[in-house]
This record gives sequence, structure tokens and C-alpha cells, in this order.
Amino acid sequence: MLRWVLLFALLLVSPAARAACAGENLFDRLDAQTRIALRVRADAAPFARGLVWRATRGDQVLTLVGTYHFDDPRHAALRRTVTPLLRDAALLLVEAGPEEEAALIAEIAQKPEAVFETGPTLPERMGEGDWKRLSAATAERGIPGFLAAKMKPWYLAMTLSMSPCAMAETAKGVRGLDGQVIALAQAQGLPIRALEPYDTVLGLFARIPDEDQINMILAALATTGMADDYTRTLADAYFDEEPRLIWEFTKHETERHSGLSPEEAAAQMELTEDLLMTQRNIAWLAVIEEALDSGPVVLAAGALHLPGRTGLLALLQERGFALERLPLARP
Repeated sequence: MLRWVLLFALLLVSPAARAACAGENLFDRLDAQTRIALRVRADAAPFARGLVWRATRGDQVLTLVGTYHFDDPRHAALRRTVTPLLRDAALLLVEAGPEEEAALIAEIAQKPEAVFETGPTLPERMGEGDWKRLSAATAERGIPGFLAAKMKPWYLAMTLSMSPCAMAETAKGVRGLDGQVIALAQAQGLPIRALEPYDTVLGLFARIPDEDQINMILAALATTGMADDYTRTLADAYFDEEPRLIWEFTKHETERHSGLSPEEAAAQMELTEDLLMTQRNIAWLAVIEEALDSGPVVLAAGALHLPGRTGLLALLQERGFALERLPLARP
């Protein structure tokens, strides 16, 4: 999910985005009762923990790797785990391969309306105070106000969810596990195939009603001042192999800080999960089934796609695959 949004953002962000990364783990600062409650909610979801899984059905073998889209030295254990899996694979499936990223860049260059509005500007659609907060937050991410004013609300909301330091690191060419896995596959000549067309996420966001898109911005604005803290918190949960805890923590923080009513906050999270995870997971199943005809497959996609009732692992289990969590390779 974030891999696509990050690519959009880097097309327009200026070098002004700050590069010094620092942050605190916000989950650790929650009271003990809240931490326990969030972990209970997370663990109630199917396949709540684990980043690398093997799915087998007869002689079909699919290895799923949940990725984190920003660089981190802790990726070393995952690289050691994935490298031999790629050697045994016939194909690598990813959310977006090199061809899809190039196509997306060309699409935005040729059709600015992909991320820019042609109607009323955001200052006209938002309250004055909310617009001032938004323009200040986008400026910190290298996007000047005159550009932000014409951008689609969903784009800005997703951009605000990323810390400026993480964006700056990626702008310098530093990649997360997705890019590192793709580079490993390219080095050994392994074919790479995308799970979906390059413009899939653009189409999904276009279906969000205007009012919901503005609410997405308001929810994101509530926590922009702690963006580095959220990056640290979610990364720590990821490397602890607790991807569903990432989702439950995000829901908790949206309800707590967004300024939306509990009903509006819940609706925002349900919409996000349905559009960006559930619908895509279901659509990917046909691609996975076809790919398995060529032999063993490694699939690398955002870790939030793995757990949950409509996560990839549960959907594969419903289709007769046996699932086994694989340990990470240690030094």
C-alpha cells in the first residue's frame, strides 16, 4: 500500500524534506491495560503474527513475505531468509515491479489529473484553520502550498502518514524490503511479475466520496507532529513480527486523535481496510493461482496484507492451502 503512495509523493517532493530521523515508540508509552487490549484484539485475527509463511497445496508451493516499505538495518534477517527462497523459486510476485513503477511515473507526467483536482481547491473546501495546518504539514514534506491546494485529498492524506525523514531517505534512493527483494531477484535473473496493474490504487482512491476524502486529511493532520514517532512505532511492531498489531494500534490512534466521531473514525478505518487491503487481496488470488502453474513462487507484499479474516493467508487457507510460519534466519 505505502509503496505506491510513497512513489507518488517522491514525484513531487522537493529536497527540502528534512533527513534527520528520530522517534519514540508510542505503543510503549500507552498504559499497560491499553497495550494488553490492543494485543488481544490483534491476536484475535487469523495469522496475526509472522512475516514469512509457506503455503502448500499438493505440489504447489507459495512463500509469502510481508514487507516494510522503508529501509531499516533490521531488514538483514529478512534478506537472509528470502535469499535462498528466491533461489528455489520460478517467479517473484510483487505489488509493483520496475515496469509498473515506470508506467506510473509516465501516467502522472502525462495525466496530472491523476493526483491533481480540476475543481475547487482545498482552501475552498476546508476551514481556514484546517487548511493552514495542512499547508504547514505539506511544506515540511517539501510540497509547497500552491501545489497542495490542488492535490487530491486522498493523496495528501496518504502523504501526511509518512514521516518527512523517511520520505527524504527514499528520495535519496534508499529502499525498503520490497526494493531489496526485487534487486535480489534481478541479480539472479528471476522473473518478476506484478500482482496488479500499475493504476489499480489510483482507481480505488477515485471511488472514495469527497466528504470521506476530506475526513482522511483531518484524521491524518491530527498526528503529523508525531510522524517520526509513528514510523518508529510501526517499524518496531513489524520487526517484532506483529503485523496485525500495527493495524490495531493505527485504529486506536485514529479514534483517539483524529477529531472525528467514533463512528466516523471507525468508518474511515473500515473503508481503508476494504479498499487498500481486502479488495486487492481478493483480486490477487487469480494472479497467484496462475503464477503457481510455473512452479514455486515467492510473493512479497506489504505485511498488512497477510493477517486478518480477509488477509491473504486466510483467503489461501479457504482455498485449500496448508500454511506454515517460517522463522527468520539469524546470524
